[in-house]
Amino acid sequence: MTNVLTSFSDELAEVSEVALRSLVRIRNGRQGVGSGTIWHSDGLIVTNHHVIGGRPGRRTSMGGALSVVLPDGRELPATVLAHHPEYDLAALRIHATGLPTIELGDSRQLQAGQLVLAMGFPWGVTGGATTGVVIGVGAGLPELSGDGREWLTASLHLRPGHSGGPMIDSAGRLIGINTMMNGPDVGVAIPVHVAKTFLKQVYEQQMQVRTVRL
Repeated sequence: MTNVLTSFSDELAEVSEVALRSLVRIRNGRQGVGSGTIWHSDGLIVTNHHVIGGRPGRRTSMGGALSVVLPDGRELPATVLAHHPEYDLAALRIHATGLPTIELGDSRQLQAGQLVLAMGFPWGVTGGATTGVVIGVGAGLPELSGDGREWLTASLHLRPGHSGGPMIDSAGRLIGINTMMNGPDVGVAIPVHVAKTFLKQVYEQQMQVRTVRL
């Protein structure tokens, strides 16, 4: 049993290490305000609307310059391309190419009880991970208001700094974007299929800064 648990722990650590390559820190001036996930190697970053202060352009509503710190330590200015307040999503652009990306999973196929990990910068800790299992995915979840929006809920603890970071499955595939806690034991993420729809509209609208409606 010890060997099985050790092997499982090692595999989980390896999955986390791979996911860290696509995890970025979002800064507002000198203050770290959240996490982001590299979506495309050409500099497209997805994060939460509340992380960037909900304001398009190069500055946030908090008045600081918006920047992204890459896994290799480079800090680059970022521009908000689009945002969706209701779903708490935002798309950022940085001038960089060849960035490491994360494999996308299928959030529609998730089942209750599946193991998931949430990555980010909780309380400023680089690459802090928390684990749990899927509670549910979709609209009308009892943990959230029945307003028709789709969410992914899991029995894990998100902390300040996890917001905007990736939630991954046990194979290291992106299944959601961390967004908030709902009570003491329920972490909430935006399902990756919702994020894909949002970003598809961003590209179809030729990357113009705007509020996207799904």
